Amino acid sequence: MSLNLGARLTYYGHSTFLIATAGGVNLVLDPWFWTPDRPAGGMNNPSCPEGFQPIESLDAILITHGHFDHIADAVYAYEEHRPEAVVANWEIGEWLKRQGIPEKAVRQMNKGGTQDVCGLPVTMVHAFHSSSMMDETGPVYGGEPCGFVVDLESGKRLYCAGDTAVFSDMALIAELYEPDVALLPIGDLFTMGPREAAKACELLGVDVVVPIHFGTFPPLTGTPEALRQECAARGVDVEVVEVKPGASVE
Repeated sequence: MSLNLGARLTYYGHSTFLIATAGGVNLVLDPWFWTPDRPAGGMNNPSCPEGFQPIESLDAILITHGHFDHIADAVYAYEEHRPEAVVANWEIGEWLKRQGIPEKAVRQMNKGGTQDVCGLPVTMVHAFHSSSMMDETGPVYGGEPCGFVVDLESGKRLYCAGDTAVFSDMALIAELYEPDVALLPIGDLFTMGPREAAKACELLGVDVVVPIHFGTFPPLTGTPEALRQECAARGVDVEVVEVKPGASVE
């Protein structure tokens, strides 16, 4: 299936994607994989097929917030592939430096800002959620959560919402950045569910939505089919494309 996006999206389950652009830039969003050498006490991504690691090269890592299911493998991915950039907010950036990622690779920014990441404009936008990392003393403040809008070489734009509730300023994201495809959480409980995600689709005006952050754990009950039904009930004309973990969509 084609999204007419000018990129291949490979899904690792939960919220983790490898975004391989037509211009040859490889980005990982919110890295959480299945790794055989997971440190004691760590958790592999239960949605990720065991051993699934088809990353040959990596140019950048994008991190929306600090929760373990979005950042657990940021250091691992950096050490394995030495990407040029690890993009995050200021607080997460400082934490990543303390975990051993070199300062020159940590590309800190904040909401409303845009920076060039491997030749692609990347804009940090708002999200409604929470954010923290863990260390030996407990939770560490992770700043505010965010989403990203990535401008691709094709002229298309990908909106990566991160973990969020629906919020009315998604209409501003639509007006300012005109995204074509959105990665939206639908699981409910910790993020919006299908009903709220359908409203998000209406506000964003995207052509295609790819559901994320559902089914990983039993409480994440939202489904792509429920999102389709909610969009239909609301009269929202959007294609809901479900990508199975371990699969890619062009």
